[in-house]
Amino acid sequence: MSWGTELWDQYENLSLHTQKGIDFLEKYGHFIRDRCDIEKEYAARLRKLVKTYTPKKKDEEDYQYTGCKAFKSMMNEVNDMAGQHEVIAENLQTDVIREVTILVKDMKEERKKHLQEGARMMTSLNNQIMTLERSRKNYEKAFKEAERAIENFQKADADYNLSRAEVEKQRMNMTLKSQLCEENKNEYANQLQRTNDLQNQHYHIHMPEVFRQLQELDEKRIKNIKNFMIHSVDVERKVFPIINQCLDGIVTAANQINEKDDTLMVIERYKSGYQPPADFPFEDLSRTDSTPTPTPAIMRTEAVTVKGTMTAGKIKKRVGLFSLFGSNKLIDVCNSLKNNLSSYGDNKEDFSDLPPNQRKKRLQMKIEEILAKIQQETAARDGLMKMKGVYESNPSMGDPMTIEGQLNASSHNLEKLRQELQKYQGYLEEVEGGGGSPANRRHNNSTNNVNTNGLQRLHRNSGGSGGEEESLSRSASDSSVANHNHKQSAPGTPLPQHGCSDSPESGLGTSHTSLPGSDDAPQTEYYDMELLPPLGTCRALYPFEATSEGSIPMSDGEELLIIEVDQGDGWTRVRRMNDLEEGFVPTSYIESTVISNC
Repeated sequence: MSWGTELWDQYENLSLHTQKGIDFLEKYGHFIRDRCDIEKEYAARLRKLVKTYTPKKKDEEDYQYTGCKAFKSMMNEVNDMAGQHEVIAENLQTDVIREVTILVKDMKEERKKHLQEGARMMTSLNNQIMTLERSRKNYEKAFKEAERAIENFQKADADYNLSRAEVEKQRMNMTLKSQLCEENKNEYANQLQRTNDLQNQHYHIHMPEVFRQLQELDEKRIKNIKNFMIHSVDVERKVFPIINQCLDGIVTAANQINEKDDTLMVIERYKSGYQPPADFPFEDLSRTDSTPTPTPAIMRTEAVTVKGTMTAGKIKKRVGLFSLFGSNKLIDVCNSLKNNLSSYGDNKEDFSDLPPNQRKKRLQMKIEEILAKIQQETAARDGLMKMKGVYESNPSMGDPMTIEGQLNASSHNLEKLRQELQKYQGYLEEVEGGGGSPANRRHNNSTNNVNTNGLQRLHRNSGGSGGEEESLSRSASDSSVANHNHKQSAPGTPLPQHGCSDSPESGLGTSHTSLPGSDDAPQTEYYDMELLPPLGTCRALYPFEATSEGSIPMSDGEELLIIEVDQGDGWTRVRRMNDLEEGFVPTSYIESTVISNC
């Protein structure tokens, strides 16, 4: 079915229909645009909602419970969902609205061109029909004049009273009119033929072609609307997996809520460490003495009352000789004293104004903060020392003396931090009621589980031959793993033979003991707050996995600091540059660069 054959006479209706179709396509584009605005507004409102309920920095301490953490995770997922709605709006605007706008513009221009062509053809046909009508009228007029001329000639020829000249005149007029009628007849016949040909071409060739193009234009519009609708669904469907992941994340966060853990956290947070107050003593009023000596329990109760932990109602019994200080006045004095003590306690650096359990937590946090500062300052000092070594080995790169001032300042800061660390460790030791040095307590206390490898020095003992001959047990898997992780076969892992060497190469002047892991050799393990200065740098030639205590793993190409050279046992003591972890690695696994002046 074609518009050209079925709707050959519906030019105006087809023109109106195609215009309505383009208007509908433009209306669909406006719908998608408004849909994008809604998606953007929804995403913006979701983000605003998340921002409103995101905890402030001052409230982060209250969001350590599992329910609060799950709520924070849920807000993160909702924020991600808002991002997906923004993706929907952006993709619809790019892939649909833009294409609809371009298509509407092109279809309007194409429709206008086809309609102009059809209008031109209809005008040409109408002009030809008008020409045919004029030629027909001319032929009709000439035919009538020719008939009158023939009648006049016949009348003149039958009238014997007329002269031959007048009859001849009527003959010539008849002949002239007959010729003119014949010419108009021929012209009318030609115009009729041309009109019929043009009309056949118009209704069977030209206008059907115009209608066919308009039909294709309208079908193209309908097909594109279908494609746009499907693509809009695809745009939204593509984000569904991510939105489902966000929803799954919310469910996962909700499943991590644990009421028992939150209960323990409340206990840990608010536990004071005080013991419940003792029983109130019985006051025997039958005693003869008017001023009984308070029992130790009563004295303790009064002390607690002044502290503010219990009510001060008992103080009202102190009357008589001390009537100058009435009960209300005494309460005011106690409250004033309590406030003064509290305000003074806020500024105590040992946190002695806090309950024991809270004081312990604050001291542990303070120690961890100082340890982090020490690690940061130590890393900065190691970097300065490395730069100084580079300058000394290559003076063209810089003057080593320019680093001295910074090194002195760094050493001074480290010394202050160490003193502060020892002070707070002493405070913590008082709270815990344990003995031993702060360094040993820090090593054994699991609550201070922080990385203190950079503060640990493991010395070797110059003990007997048992420590010299004992080897560190190394699994054969070290060599196989190294061979697997590197194209080139790594050397075998050496067996440590730590003898009683006090070689000047180490530059430390300290005694040596076997690596941790050897049970026969005596070990002297203690912690020193001062880091050993680096003797140079090294680069790992092969990956190494540490399987015994005292050794550290390293990856291929990793840069390390040398803090103790090989003493002939095949092991070199190194330190990481980032986390200051120390330990031993096989000498054959590294490429060393020892600073000459070290």
